[in-house]
Amino acid sequence: MYYYFARLLVVISISQLLFSCTAPRHTMQGSTGVTALRYLGGYEISFDYEFNGTTVGGLSGIDYDAKNNAYYLISDDRSERSPARFYQANIWVSPKGIDSLVFTDVRELLQPDGKTYPNDKEDRFKTPDPEAIRYNPVLQQLVWTSEGERIINSKDTVLVDPAVIIMDTGGMYIDRFALPSNLFMQPTEKGPRRNAVLEGMSFADNFKTLYVSVEEPLYEDGPRAEVFENNAFIRIIRFDVAGKKSIAQYAYKLEPVAFKANPESAFKINGVPDILSLGNNRLLVVERSFSTGRLQNTIKVFVADLNGATDISQTNLAANPGFKPAVKKEVLNMDDLGIYIDNIEGVTFGPLLPNGHKTLLFIADNNFNDYEKSQVLLFEIME
Repeated sequence: MYYYFARLLVVISISQLLFSCTAPRHTMQGSTGVTALRYLGGYEISFDYEFNGTTVGGLSGIDYDAKNNAYYLISDDRSERSPARFYQANIWVSPKGIDSLVFTDVRELLQPDGKTYPNDKEDRFKTPDPEAIRYNPVLQQLVWTSEGERIINSKDTVLVDPAVIIMDTGGMYIDRFALPSNLFMQPTEKGPRRNAVLEGMSFADNFKTLYVSVEEPLYEDGPRAEVFENNAFIRIIRFDVAGKKSIAQYAYKLEPVAFKANPESAFKINGVPDILSLGNNRLLVVERSFSTGRLQNTIKVFVADLNGATDISQTNLAANPGFKPAVKKEVLNMDDLGIYIDNIEGVTFGPLLPNGHKTLLFIADNNFNDYEKSQVLLFEIME
C-alpha cells in the first residue's frame, strides 16, 4: 500500500487510447544480462477509466503471458470501490514506445469459499491488500500477494497476516504458500511493519522457485531507510514452488531516501515494490523513494546477485551483523530520464523488439487519486 495522503495535488493530463497492429515477438523465462535500460516511451491510463463496471486504478503489479501476448494487472483496491480484482490486457509495443493498451477482462479475487473478499467495513479481518501478481505458464495458474494488516492502538488491535495465494486464471482460490514465522504480524514491534510487507514477487528456475520481497525492513532487522546511510535491510524470501514453503531468506540493502521531506519531520520512504528474476540467482530490484513535498518519485533499478549471500532465515539482522547481503549494481535512475515518474509498483518482461532485444514494462499505481498517474513505461534491455 502506498502512502498517497502525503502527495501534493497537481493537475495531470489524460491520454486517449490508441490502436496499432504491431505484431509482438515473445520471450520466455531464462537468463538475462542487464547492463543498461533504454527508455522507449510511456502510456497513461485515464483517471477513473471504467471497465466492465469497475474503476481501473491502484495497479500495483503486472506480469506477461508471452504465449498469449496477454498481461495480468492487479489492483490494490481493498474491495472499497469494487471487489478485490485483477485485469487482463493487451499491450502493443514497438521501438517507438507503447502503441496501445486495451483491457480485455476483469476477474474478482476469490476466497477459499468462492466468495469475493469483503472491505474493512464488512469484515476487516478478511480484507485483502493485493500487491503483486505473477503467472505460471507451467501450471497455468496465477499467484498474488496480500500485505495483510497491522493496526495497534489503545482502542483497537487488528492483525492479519500477509499471504501468497495461488489461484486459477478465473480468480478461483487454489492454495497458498506457507509463510515463515517471521512474516507473521505481531502486537509488539516484531515482524513486518504495516503496509511494508509482500510487495515484490518473481518466478525463477523455470518456475520451480518463487522469490518474494518485503518492502521495508522487519522491526528486528533494523530501521527504515533514512535520508542518510543507516544500513536498512529488507528480506528476499525464496520459496520452493512444489512444496509451497520457504527454503531460504536473503538480505538486500536499501539506498537512502533520495530527498528530504518538507517539512523534514513529514513522511518519507524508500522500499522495494517489485523484483524480477534474471536467472542464475540474480534479480532485477526496483527501489521506490518518495518524500513529502516532492510529487515525483525517485525510481532506481538494480541488479542483485544472491550468489554468496547468507541465508538469514534464522537471523535477526540488527543483532547479528556478520551476514553477507546480496551484491547490487545500479542500472538505472529514472530521475535521469527528464520525465515525470509516478508511483512505480510493478515490472515485467515484455515481448522482444524487432532487433531481438528484450523489453521491460513498469507500471505505476495512482492510488485512485486524480493527481497521480497510472503510467506504463517501456524500456529496451541492453545486455
